[in-house]
Amino acid sequence: MKSHKNRQTVRRSVALPEKLAEESLSVAPPGAEKNFNRVVILALTEFVENRRKEAFAKAMKTMAADSSVMAESAAINSSFRQAEADGLPND
Repeated sequence: MKSHKNRQTVRRSVALPEKLAEESLSVAPPGAEKNFNRVVILALTEFVENRRKEAFAKAMKTMAADSSVMAESAAINSSFRQAEADGLPND
């Protein structure tokens, strides 16, 4: 039996409601509407991207509420305010 150490794809069997599978194909982008595997890849890619965006937004919100981050940000802004008073245009 051959070893699959460098496998680039993962095969999984999933059970989906028939209506969801049909609906997924009906709203698939052109070229994917007859390839359910492609639709699943697109859906999971979008799912992962959205989860990462949500995690980043949550981290930013948490950081924005952190008093030490707020103090450091205020100090940086103060430094920039002094630099903006140099009389040079802001272009």
